[in-house]
Parts: sequence; C-alpha cells; structure tokens
Amino acid sequence: MKKFIYHTIFVSLFSIISTFGQKEDYSAFLIPPELTENANAIVRNNSIEITIEDVDKMVVNRREVVTVLNKLGNVDARISESYDNDTKVTNLSAIIYDASGKKIKKYREGDFLDVSAVSGGTLYSDARIKYVDYTPVSYPYTLVFESEYKTSSTGFIPGWFPTKGYYVGVQKSTYILHNPKEIEIRTKKLNFKEFGVKDISSNKNLQYVFENQAAIKPEALSIPSIEFMPFLKVAINNFTLKGVKGTASNWKEFGKWEHDFLLHGRDVLDETTISTIKNLVKGVENPIEKAKIVYQFMQNKTRYISVQVGIGGWEPIAANEVDKVGYGDCKGLTNYTKALLDVVGVTSYYTLVYAKQKRNIDKEFASFQGNHAILNIPNNGNDIWLECTSQIKPFGFLGDFTDDRNVLVVTPEGGVIKRTTSYKNETNVQTTKGVIQFDINGNLKASLQRVSKGLQYEDKFRIENYTQEELVKNYKSDVWSYNNNLEIEDVSLHNDKENIVFTEDIKAEINNYATINDSEFLFRVNVFNRNSFVPKRYRTRKLPLKIGRGYKDVDAFEIKIPEAYVLDMLPKEKEISTKFGNYKISFTKINDTTFRYEKTLLIKEGVYTKEDYNLYRNFRRSIAKYENLRIAIIKKKV
Repeated sequence: MKKFIYHTIFVSLFSIISTFGQKEDYSAFLIPPELTENANAIVRNNSIEITIEDVDKMVVNRREVVTVLNKLGNVDARISESYDNDTKVTNLSAIIYDASGKKIKKYREGDFLDVSAVSGGTLYSDARIKYVDYTPVSYPYTLVFESEYKTSSTGFIPGWFPTKGYYVGVQKSTYILHNPKEIEIRTKKLNFKEFGVKDISSNKNLQYVFENQAAIKPEALSIPSIEFMPFLKVAINNFTLKGVKGTASNWKEFGKWEHDFLLHGRDVLDETTISTIKNLVKGVENPIEKAKIVYQFMQNKTRYISVQVGIGGWEPIAANEVDKVGYGDCKGLTNYTKALLDVVGVTSYYTLVYAKQKRNIDKEFASFQGNHAILNIPNNGNDIWLECTSQIKPFGFLGDFTDDRNVLVVTPEGGVIKRTTSYKNETNVQTTKGVIQFDINGNLKASLQRVSKGLQYEDKFRIENYTQEELVKNYKSDVWSYNNNLEIEDVSLHNDKENIVFTEDIKAEINNYATINDSEFLFRVNVFNRNSFVPKRYRTRKLPLKIGRGYKDVDAFEIKIPEAYVLDMLPKEKEISTKFGNYKISFTKINDTTFRYEKTLLIKEGVYTKEDYNLYRNFRRSIAKYENLRIAIIKKKV
C-alpha cells in the first residue's frame, strides 16, 4: 500500500503556504502523519447536515473535504450527486487544491454532467446523477465538494458511515440532523463507543462527531467493515415515499404498509393466463407440485430486466403487465409469480432481502432495507424460497445469492422477519470417485465422476450450458490449472434439478505426470482435487477470523501403476481435527500394482477470534502439505 511521504522540505513549504491565509487549511502537509499510514485518502472535514422540515419535506447538505494521496484514493473523492423526479438538486460545486493548498480547478453546477444513473441493463428509470469526471494531474490533491438537495420523500434519511471504509484516515466527520417539528425519530448507533464517536445531540437535533482515526487495512478472511466500523441508521415513524405517506415503527407495521400501498391491487391477471395456469395444474392436488409447475411456467415465459420506477423503485410492475411483455425486475417477477400461485390456491408472500453479500435485514430496526425481492412459500415450518429472476435455477434453490439471512416477509397482516434456507458445511459436498491408470512413461489416463450438492452445486451447474470448447477451458484453466499437459477427452453432464445434484463424468489424460529415474517412479497422489490454499500471514492480526462458507470434499481413487513397478510402502493414514474442520487421507494396498487413495476435507464456516487466525493458518498449511504429497514406487527386481 502506498503511503504519503513527507519530504524534508516540509518546513520550508509550510512557511510558504502559511502566507496564503485560509488556503492553508487544504494543504496536504498539515495532515497529522499518524493518519496517513496505510491511507490512500484522508477525510479532512466531512459533514452531512439534514433538516426534516416535515414528513414530506427534507433538505440535505453535504460538504466533503478529502485529500487524495495516490490514485487508489480517487474512489473516495467522487464528485457526484444523485436525484430523481422527487428530488431537486439546489446546489453543486467542487474545488480542487494541489498539495500546497493552492486552488487549481473550480467546477460550478453548470459544469456537472447530467446522465442516467443506471446501466444499459435497466429498461427505464427516473434515477439520474450529476457528476464531474476529474482526472488528477498530480498527487496529493484535495477536493472540496458541496451539494444540497431537497426532496419530498423522507423514507430514506441518509445514514452515516464516517470511516468510508478501508485505507481512509479521518481527521473529522460530522453528522447533524435538525428536527424543528420534533417528528419522532429512531436511530441505531453501531460501534460508536468502540471508536470514540462523540454524541452532542439535543432535544431537537442529532449531532455526532468522529475525529482522528487512522486508516484501517483490510485483512484476509475477516468480517465486513460495516460490522465493526461506526455506522448510524436513522428513520422516522411517519414518512413519505413518492407522495405516498406511511407510518411504521416496527416491522409488522412496515410490512402492512408495504402490502397495502405497494403490492395491493398489482396481482391482477387476464382471464387467458388464468385459464392457462389452471389447465397446467389440472389433476395436481399437492400444493408444492403445483408451485413447481407454476415456477417452471414463469421461468420459461419471462426474463429479468431492471426497472427502477414506481414509488421510488419499491413498487413492482403490475402482474398483468409482466405477463404481457414477458420481462420484469426482481420486484415485478416476484409479484408475478405470487399472482400465478394465487390462481392455483398456493399461498406465497413477497419478500425483501439483501442479495449477494450476506447481510441481514435488521430485525431490531424497521426501515427501508433490502436490495432484492424473492418469494416465500410457507410449508409447515419448512419454508420454500423462490428466486424469480433466474430462468435456470431449480425450484426452491436460492444458492449463495440470498441464503442464510434475515428477510422481511410481507403478509396482508404485516411484516414478519424470517430466515432463508442455509447451506452449511457438510451440505455443500463434492464427492469424486475415479480410476487412474499410469503407463510406463509416466503418462496417466483417468476416468472420474464428480457429484456436487448444495453450494458446490451452485458453483458448477451453469457449465451445463457451456460449449465443448468452454468446458475444456473450464477444466484446463480453472478447475485443474495446476496440472500441466492436461487433456480432456470426454465430458458428460447431468443436472438433476429435482434433487439439486450436478454430476460430471469426465475422461482425461495427462502426459509426463510422473517423474521417472533409474529406480523410481515419482508422482503427486492427489491429481484431481488439490487444495493448496494457505491464508496470508500476519505478524499482528487485528480483526476476527471469518470463514464465510463451509464445505466438504470426499475423494476416492483407485490408482494403478505400471506392471514394471511394485508398491513397496504406502504413506500412513493422516488425520487432523480442529475447531475449523477436519482432514483425513488414507492409502490402502489392493495388490502389487494397485492402491486406493481416499481423502475427506471438511471446512466449517464461522466467526473466530483474531487469536484463532494463526491456528487456522497452521491447519491449512498442514492440509496443503499433504495435498501435495508425492509417492515413490520402485522397479520390480528382475
């Protein structure tokens, strides 16, 4: 990581810049040295000031003073402000200063570009962004950015994440919220005490100050920054979203509002579709079997495309519109699937969730949360969850996109916090069996079968749609990239969506795999599932260890050596058991030219203390050692 270097001419430079009066505030040379260690950027003096004038009137002022120390810090000095049809930007300006604090560039509001805030994958949206694309001419430089916007939507009150993330030092950051009408406000303060955040709030105002925080470096296999850095959540009980007023102090009330004002009446389908769906399930009594038929119908008929309109992007497209055009976003497709299930008498509920990074809906703090929608089907305590944006995922399989997290299930009676299906440890299993035959020249031929379940299924099932060329590349460049001279002779795939099992039958060859000398035939015994991962070494670990996903690998290979050689002695069985998982390998002689190699590796997900990190690293080092174990066999005596 690059660090800001204080030159020996600091004293003379300081003498020069001090003559410029107020401009010296922006000199990079005034930053305390202890804040620049490990930093790409320094927050000099950021502030966000919010005034809630009424339940449908909010003004937000931002002022950011950020010194960028190197090119990696540019991401922390973005010059932009977002808006939509409900939000008006009333002030924009940006000034760039060089290392000494001299002004080198000024941008007024008319200099900002105004573009759509969404990608080409979005069909339509009213979200826009005004921005400046500044290209630095040298480092360090300082940005002073000021903006103001007014909005009638108070459902989303800006929160506060003063550290901005990793590699950012903070001199000062302030959060102020004015509440002249004393509207009831709820807050949740996370990790304030641990980071010494000052609370100087009054009856009508919130005010927090964060100062003098050195940059934090990320560490491998650790918890997300949002879980241990200071973070403020803010919400009001009486709010407005795109002209629709709501009241919610808890999740039951919030879910009730969501159902009544965003979902109600958007489940209507035309008679032709209703008739089609009823005919599809004719004679089927089991509700889950009906749901499978409906889900398949939805997957075949629709495709995903982002749509960010309709009450702030939170209201789904009406079901009959999705049915007509054949596409929708996560909200529209989930609502459409729910409407189809209603037709056949299967109860289901629209559900809000954080997708991708595993993150919970905060069950203790009701507010607008989540970035994705899925569908919940109650099933006698064994709920089924449907991902409605995928045309290829099996029924009831979420994968790692939305698994194992708290979600908000929206029912007519109100919101309910539930937890999605989890795929833990042994559930994510890959079983590999095969036969390996060596010839006298050290070449091998192999026939093997890999069977994957759980999240290991998730990792592989998409290759079903690969071309032959893509399949070969997948095995040679990704799965077994450590094997030189690998050739894939044949591949047969079977995707069992009913049981969510993916099977690969593979025939492969590797030339010159074994090393041969006058008396020995030497080779690594683990050919097709070598796990050599060793975590990075830290002299002083500062953050907890997090193993995000557990899994299990089970291997069994029959290995045949050339007739000219004989198995003299096989390695002993080795077993390692720790709190992080288990590892076991064993060797069984079948006859003079054949032995059986078996391996089991189990890694357990979990959060462990920082002191446990070295223990886990030692565990993985031991595994890597045995994963690369070589066997030497000797020639038969003539």
